[in-house]
Amino acid sequence: MNISRESHLMTDGASWYKNVGKEFASHGKVNHKEMEYARGESTTNTVEGYFSIFKRGMKGIYQHCSEKHLHRYLSEFDFRYSHRIALGVDDAARADKALQGITGKRLMYRQPH
Repeated sequence: MNISRESHLMTDGASWYKNVGKEFASHGKVNHKEMEYARGESTTNTVEGYFSIFKRGMKGIYQHCSEKHLHRYLSEFDFRYSHRIALGVDDAARADKALQGITGKRLMYRQPH
């Protein structure tokens, strides 16, 4: 998810969202203990759905990632989330979109020291 200071965040009251909310223009919270799952059109479905995709990928595919490379993993999951079947993007279209990102780029290896 691309985060900007103008973005608004809706989460549940879990403590791990406390610091994350500071990155956003506003941070609303729903109270699941009181059976509240949405406030107006704002729900926690987006952040929970994104996080569940990330968790499944990290537990099932990668199993570990260092903090140094976390931004790379998150970029990949951003791409997957933004180009998913629910948005009408099938596997072929997703592959085409991914390959557009390599146009005009070369993979360069550092010389061993």
